[in-house]
Amino acid sequence: MTTRSRFPDSEVNALMLRVAVLGALGNMGREVTAVVLADSDLELVAAVDPAAGDGAVVSGSGIPVDTEISSIQSQGADVCVDFTHAAAAFQNALWALGQGIHCVIGTTGFSDEQLADMREKAEAGSANVLVASNFAIGAVMMMKTAEMAARAFDQCEIIEFHHRGKKDAPSGTAIATARRIADAMDAAEVPESAEREVAGARGGNVGPVRIHSVRLDGLVAHQEVIFGSKGETLTIRHDTTDRSCFMPGVLLAVKAIAEMPGLTVGLDSLL
Repeated sequence: MTTRSRFPDSEVNALMLRVAVLGALGNMGREVTAVVLADSDLELVAAVDPAAGDGAVVSGSGIPVDTEISSIQSQGADVCVDFTHAAAAFQNALWALGQGIHCVIGTTGFSDEQLADMREKAEAGSANVLVASNFAIGAVMMMKTAEMAARAFDQCEIIEFHHRGKKDAPSGTAIATARRIADAMDAAEVPESAEREVAGARGGNVGPVRIHSVRLDGLVAHQEVIFGSKGETLTIRHDTTDRSCFMPGVLLAVKAIAEMPGLTVGLDSLL
C-alpha cells in the first residue's frame, strides 16, 4: 500500500531545510550532496564549484553546479555547507552570513582574526556559523579524550597521516588537538637537540606539542596522539577509512545550526 503525506507538496518543501553545497565537485562535496539528496528532512537547492564546466550537474540529480556563490541566494538556501579552502571559505562565510544564510564549514586553516570576523558578522545578523576541523564522531571523541589525558601526562607528540593530495600540513585536526592538549597539560620542558643531521626531523610544534605530518597514497585521514611519562606511554588513535564517516556529523550540524547563535567551533556541543 502506498502511503501519502498528509501535507501538500508545497507544504512539505516548506518544512525541509534548503541546503547549498560549496565545493560540490570535490571529494567531500560529492559526499555531502549525496547524503543531502538522500535525507528526507533536507532539500539540495544549489551546488557551487569554481571548477564546474558548462552543463555540470550534481550526480544523481538534475541540479546544475554553478561557479558563483550568488546562486545560493536566488535558490533560497537556508544553510550552506562549505568544503572549499580557507581563503575562499572565509569570504563565502562573510557573504552568506550577510544574506542571512547559516554556514557549516569543514575547511580548516582560519586565523584567530578570521574567526573573530565571522563571529562578529554572525552576531550582527540573523545567521549562524559552525566551523569544525573534523566531522567524524570518532575524531571528536579522540580530541576530547586527548584533552582529558593531557591533565595526567606532561609530554605529547602527534603523528597525522593523510593522502598526498591534502593541501595543508599539519592538518586542522592535528592543530586543534594540539591546542586543546597544550591548554590542559602542565608540560615538561622540551629538550633541544644540539645536532640535527636532517632539518625538520622533530616536526613542527604547537606550544609544547610536536606534530609530524605524513602524506602518502593509500591513506585517507588518520591521527595518533602519543603521551609519555616515566615508564609508560599512552596512544590514542583515530582512523578514517572512508569519507562517509564525516557525513553524520555534517548532517547533525546542518540540522542544528539554526539553534546555535553566533560562531561555534567544533562539534563537541552537539554531542
